[in-house]
Amino acid sequence: MTETTSPNSRADGRQVADLREITIERGWSTQAEGSALISFGNTKVLCTASFTNGVPRWLKGKGKGWVTAEYSMLPRSTNERMDRESVKGRIGGRTHEISRLIGRSLRAVVDMKALGENTIVIDCDVLQADGGTRTAAITGAYVALVDAIEWAREKKFIAAKSMPLTDSVAAVSVGIVAGVPVLDLAYVEDVAADTDMNVVVTGAGRFIEVQGTAEAEPFDRAELDSLLDLAVAGCATLRDLQADTLASL
Repeated sequence: MTETTSPNSRADGRQVADLREITIERGWSTQAEGSALISFGNTKVLCTASFTNGVPRWLKGKGKGWVTAEYSMLPRSTNERMDRESVKGRIGGRTHEISRLIGRSLRAVVDMKALGENTIVIDCDVLQADGGTRTAAITGAYVALVDAIEWAREKKFIAAKSMPLTDSVAAVSVGIVAGVPVLDLAYVEDVAADTDMNVVVTGAGRFIEVQGTAEAEPFDRAELDSLLDLAVAGCATLRDLQADTLASL
């Protein structure tokens, strides 16, 4: 009997609603207060969370904390070497945009008053890029953030009774490739997509951010609904993986 390819299969054999293989290695860095190495297929991002007792000058005396993020790609995270932005002497617009996205996504699930006058900086460094680096960074950053907060509670920088985290957060890409809505685009799909979208969702299924662009053919409301349904389901799977990872140690 001759095997045939499913009409819903993709270049890597996945079905339209399948995530790539996702792994999260918690506590990857021994120096950081929280860390996670996350893999979305061949995309690999190291997320580290650094805790500081104190806040930026503009927040002093307000009884609130601060969570922010920085994103970068290593020179050989892509097929050809890129110059380091530090060597160029300026940070690129894409890097700024993704850094702000990660920070916004994390702050949406943090009670800054419960965090107290403390700062957590999340560094997301792309070791290898194959599409979806920003969504992988957000998903891994949450795990690193949880561990940094638990470290601070143990060290009594944050009161044991305080609950700074109000929910979890994960993110995933979706898009329309060859007229079909698909979940979690690898690079080969990303560059060919008619529509590319990144969706950030809380553990409760509420949207934090939706970034969507028609690269060629405009999409209609039915396609938008299909993309959002795929994203919510994908983020629910990521939420469960985050929870399993955090329960593993």
